[in-house]
Amino acid sequence: MAATRVMVSASNTLTASLLSKGPLRKPNSFSLCFRNGRVQKRRLFTCSAIYNPQIQTIEEGKPETLDYRVFFADNSGKKVSPWHDIPLHLGDNVFNFVVEIPKESSAKMEVATDEQHTPIKQDTKKGKLRYYPYNIHWNYGLLPQTWEDPSFANSEVEGAFGDNDPVDVVEIGESRGKIGQVLKVKPLAALAMIDEGELDWKIVAISLDDPRASLVNDVDDVEKHFPGTLTAIRDWFRDYKIPDGKPANRFALGNKPANKDYALKVIMETNESWEKLVKRSIDAGELSLV
Repeated sequence: MAATRVMVSASNTLTASLLSKGPLRKPNSFSLCFRNGRVQKRRLFTCSAIYNPQIQTIEEGKPETLDYRVFFADNSGKKVSPWHDIPLHLGDNVFNFVVEIPKESSAKMEVATDEQHTPIKQDTKKGKLRYYPYNIHWNYGLLPQTWEDPSFANSEVEGAFGDNDPVDVVEIGESRGKIGQVLKVKPLAALAMIDEGELDWKIVAISLDDPRASLVNDVDDVEKHFPGTLTAIRDWFRDYKIPDGKPANRFALGNKPANKDYALKVIMETNESWEKLVKRSIDAGELSLV
């Protein structure tokens, strides 16, 4: 039997000041969602959320093996999905961000969107574990309750279709995250990466806990207080497949990062796509909605 390790820390806590206490809601009950800074009343299937502030991660298997998984659970030990059950919106344009790949590491960890409870695992290719050819220099992960719809052609981005995954986040703060850590972040910019013809948004954000978080509120602030970072992010994601013999990725929108407002637009649209997915208005294919 695979070893199981339960990890609970303050960094994996969704604070009670932002999430109401209480049990997970039953289907057909109502919850409160933040949308554009305003509270809206919605049914669970459009805004499922963990109401108990304690989230624990449960490791199963051994790291850097095919069996390794990082599951998420509530206080009762019930497994929940980091993609579907952790809320996106926290109000005032602040969002939850789930760390998949800690900065200065190379194992290509990702949420298993086709497995029950969508745990984090290491990606594979031809049965072998995948690694980046060099370390990624920022915390990397996903925005919960977002989805890049592969049936939607984005007319603003060369008509590219979504990549069938949650939206990616590049968090530029100074602290190194942990696999499965949930951070409160604010978006600063968006890069429209085209990966083998698919649209793969990269939202550049910063943790609210970072010492310089108050200094950066939009794309121009990033260049001022983190000079060269946006170019470094673009170049890293452009080139990381080249050592494997693949072509460089491309970037739409003039090869430049879009501003905060555009990033918020991307988040809103992909959250709406996720809502359609979990309501089964769109065929989920092999994706797990549990």
